[in-house]
Amino acid sequence: MFRTALRNVLAHKARLLMTVLAVMLGVAFVSGTLVFTNTISDAYQSKSAKGFDHVDVAVGPGFQDAEGDRVGKQHELTEALLDRSAEVPGAASAVGVVQGFTAIADKDGKLIGDGFSTQGGNYWGSEDPRYPLVDGQAPKGRDEILIDSETAQRTGYEVGDTVRLSVDGPVLTPKVTGIFTTDDGNVAAGGSLALFDTATAQRLFGKVGTYDEIDVKAEPGVTQAALKAALDKALPKGAVETTTGKQLADDQAEMIASSMSGLKQGLLVFAGIALFVGTFIIANTFTMLVAQRTKELALLRAVGASRKQVTRSVLIEAFVVGAVAAVVGLVAGIGIGAGLRSLMGSFDAPVPDGPLVITPGTVGAALAVGILVTMLAAWLPGRRAAKIPPVAAMGSLHAKATTKSLVLRNTLGSLFSAAGIAVVLAATTMDGSDGQAPMGLGAVLLIIGVFILTPLLSRPLIAAAAPVLRVFGVSGKLARQNSVRNPRRTAATASALMIGLTLITGMTVMAGSLQTSIDKMASDAIKADYVVSMANGNALSPDVAEKLERTDGVTATSPMRNAVSRIDGETEFLTGVSGATFGELTALEVQQGSFKVGGTDVTVDDETAASHGWKAGSSFTVAYEDGRKQRLTVAGVYQGNDMISGIMLDTATLAPHQQDPADMMVMVKTSGGPSDAVADKLEKALGTNPAIKVQDKQDLSNEIAQMFTLMLNMLYGLLAMAVIVAVLGVINTLAMSVFERSQEIGMLRAIGLDRRGIKRMVRLESLVISLFGGVLGIGLGVFFGWAAGELLGSKMATYELVLPWTRMAVFLLLAAVVGVLAALWPARRAARLNMLTAIKSE
Repeated sequence: MFRTALRNVLAHKARLLMTVLAVMLGVAFVSGTLVFTNTISDAYQSKSAKGFDHVDVAVGPGFQDAEGDRVGKQHELTEALLDRSAEVPGAASAVGVVQGFTAIADKDGKLIGDGFSTQGGNYWGSEDPRYPLVDGQAPKGRDEILIDSETAQRTGYEVGDTVRLSVDGPVLTPKVTGIFTTDDGNVAAGGSLALFDTATAQRLFGKVGTYDEIDVKAEPGVTQAALKAALDKALPKGAVETTTGKQLADDQAEMIASSMSGLKQGLLVFAGIALFVGTFIIANTFTMLVAQRTKELALLRAVGASRKQVTRSVLIEAFVVGAVAAVVGLVAGIGIGAGLRSLMGSFDAPVPDGPLVITPGTVGAALAVGILVTMLAAWLPGRRAAKIPPVAAMGSLHAKATTKSLVLRNTLGSLFSAAGIAVVLAATTMDGSDGQAPMGLGAVLLIIGVFILTPLLSRPLIAAAAPVLRVFGVSGKLARQNSVRNPRRTAATASALMIGLTLITGMTVMAGSLQTSIDKMASDAIKADYVVSMANGNALSPDVAEKLERTDGVTATSPMRNAVSRIDGETEFLTGVSGATFGELTALEVQQGSFKVGGTDVTVDDETAASHGWKAGSSFTVAYEDGRKQRLTVAGVYQGNDMISGIMLDTATLAPHQQDPADMMVMVKTSGGPSDAVADKLEKALGTNPAIKVQDKQDLSNEIAQMFTLMLNMLYGLLAMAVIVAVLGVINTLAMSVFERSQEIGMLRAIGLDRRGIKRMVRLESLVISLFGGVLGIGLGVFFGWAAGELLGSKMATYELVLPWTRMAVFLLLAAVVGVLAALWPARRAARLNMLTAIKSE
C-alpha cells in the first residue's frame, strides 16, 4: 500500500501541483513571519544589551503615591544624590542622565525621524563612555551639540554645520561640534539623537539641577547585585529605585519581544487565513482524485485491502505532498523574511543590522503546519472512499450524496448560521471591548454555517445568472449546468474566494465608516481654523500660545493645558482653557446649564459629571498639584467626545498652582479662515519650527484616520495571499473537472461544438463560480462591517455606517477577473482534447 501511494503521487504530479502551491504559500507566510519577527527582535535585543554595557546599576526616581488630597508626584534625582551614588563602596563612577524630545530638522527643514524617536540627551564631561566620538569634540554651551553618526549620514550634516532644532517650542540653531556612535535601537530604526552638555540639557528639558537617571559603574570585582545592595543602603528609601544593568537589559528584551508579539500574531492570523482557504483546495483536490480512482480503490479492496489501508494510502499521498510543500514553503519563507527586513528600510523604517534568525521552532512550525494541514484536509475524502462497497464502485455506482445526508448538512449549516447571527447581534448590544470576543465567535460560527450551506445556496444564486448566460447560447447553458452539477465542489471552490472577500469588504466598510465619523467629529466639535501641537504629542511651551496670539490675522486663541488634581480622594485631570475665547473655538453640545469657564466656574463633560454625581450648579473641592485647595462650581455639563473631554477651567485659575505649565495644544481662529497662506504665516510666526505641527480640521481628521488607512492597506496586501490561494483553487478545480469530463467534452466536440465554444463554456463556468463566491463574500463582509460598527458606535457618538459602493463594485469585478484568469489554462486544455481519444476514455 505504501508503494501504491507513492506511485499515485508520481502518477498525478500535475494535478497535485496546485495543492502543493496552495500549501507552500501558507507555509511560506508562516515561516516568513517567524523569520522576520525573530530577526528584528534579536537585532533590537542585541543593540539594547550593548547599550547597557556601561551601566551596572541604574538609579531612578521614586514615586510618591496619591493619597487623600495629596497629588502623586515623582521624587527628584539631585546633585546630592549623584554625589552620594558615586561615593558608595564598590562604585567606580556615577553619571547623571538627562533626556527628552529634541526635534532636528534636515537640510530641507523637515523633521528627522518620526517624531517619537527624535530624542536628545546630555554628554557627560569631556568624555562620555556611552557615546564614543568619531569626529570633533564635546559640546559646550547651548550653541553646540553632538549628533549621532546615523543621522549625520542620512542628512549630510558635518562638524561645523549649523542645525535647526527645537525642544518644546523656541527654535535653536546650534553648531555641530562632533559626531558620535551609539547602540540606541531607536537611532538604528530611523530616529535621531542629539547631545548637549549637561547644564544645557538640564535647562532645555526643565531639569535644572536634577537628572532623569543616575548610571553607576562598579569597580572591578564588584558584582551588580552587591553594588545595588550598597546603593539601596546608602540612598534614601522611597526617594529612589535601583535596577541592575542585567535587569534593565532583560526588561528591554522582554518589552521588545512583547512589541514584536503583536506584529507576529497579526501576520500569523493572515497566514492562518491563507492556510484555511488552502484547506478547501486540498480537500477538493483529494476528493476529485479519489473519485477518479474509485474503481482502482475498489479493486484494492477486492484483493484484500482493508478500509484502514485505503484511508492510509490517501494519507500517505497527502503526507508526501505536504512534506514537499512544507520544505519549499520554508525556503520561500526565509526569503520572505529577508525581503521584509529590506522592505522596512525602503519605507523609512530601517532595523538594526543583525543575522537572519532561523530557529528550530520556525523549521518545526513550517513542517508541522504544511504536513498536518494537508493530511487533515485529505483525511475525509480518504475515509469516504474507503466506505464505498467494492462491488458498487467497480460497477461505476458512485456513492452520491443521499437525501438524508443533504438534509443533515443543511440542518447543521442552518444551526451554525443562526447561532452565528444571534451571537453577532448580541455582541452589538454590548459595551466596547466586552463585545469583541463574542463578535469574533459569532463571525466564525456564521462563516462555518455559510460554508456548510454553500451547496444549497449555489443553485438559486447561480440560477439567477441564467438570463445572462443564455446570451452565450449552448456554451452558457452548459456552463450553468456544470456549475450546479456538483454543488459540493462548486461550494468548496467558491468558499475559498468568499473568505478573502468577506475580510476585505468588512475591513473596508469599517474604515470608510470610521473616516466619515472622524470627519464629522472634527467638524462638529471644533470651530477653530487651526490646532497647533507638538510633533510627538508632548506638551508645548506656553510661549507658543503667546506668539500665536500676537500674530497678525489671528482673532482668537486658547490653549488646552492638562493638570493633575485630587477630587473626592481620586485623581482627576483638569484642562485649562481660555474662558473668554474657548466657546468661540468649539461647538460642544451643552446638556445642562451653560458653557461658562472663568474664575471658579467650570464646565464638565457628561461622563465625568455622571461618575461624580454632578449636575449644573453642583460644587466640589479640588486639590491642585501644589497642595492648595479651591471650591469650584459646575456651570454646565457638555457632551464629550474623543477629541474634547474633561473638566474645563480657566488657565488664569489653574496657572498659579502649576510649577511648569505646558500646553497640549493651542486652538487658533483667524480672520481669513484656513488657507495655505495663513498656515504658512502661523508657521513662520513660530520660527518654522520642525517640532510643531499646524493643522486644520481636515489635517486632524486625516491624521487620526491615517492609522486605519495604513492598517487597511496592510490588510489588502496580506489578504491578497488568500485571494491568490483562492485563484489556485479555481484553476485546480477547473483543471480536474476538465479531466473528469474528458469523455463528455469529446462528445460535445463530436456533435458540433467547436473549440471556441468549449473554451467559452469553461470560462463562463469559472466566472459563475467566482462571482458566486464574490457575492457571498461581499454580503458577509457588509454584515460584519455593520456589526463591528455598531460595537464601535457605543464609544463614538458620531459613528454612522457608510457603504463603499464603488469599492464593493471593484471587489466584485476582482472576483470576475479571478474567474476569467483562473480559466485560461483549463479552457485551453479542454479545447485541445482529441475528441476521439476523449470519447474512448473512461
